[in-house]
Amino acid sequence: MIPNKKPTMLTIRETAKTGILPEHALRLLLKAGKLPAIFVGKKAYINYEKLCEQLSQLDGSEKPEGDDVYGYPNGM
Repeated sequence: MIPNKKPTMLTIRETAKTGILPEHALRLLLKAGKLPAIFVGKKAYINYEKLCEQLSQLDGSEKPEGDDVYGYPNGM
């Protein structure tokens, strides 16, 4: 990363408008602590470049650990 380059920080709604993930999925990932985000008060700002890196590294073979995003134990 270039030292003087500022990261693109977007709100959840702005990130969803890029088409990368739906707003609901972003909110669930944020709640689970899986997004590169910072909070300013109650508002979350997502580092868009880091999110794109994270998504590009996924190969689809990973399974979530513990409860699923709706709070049910895996396997239900």
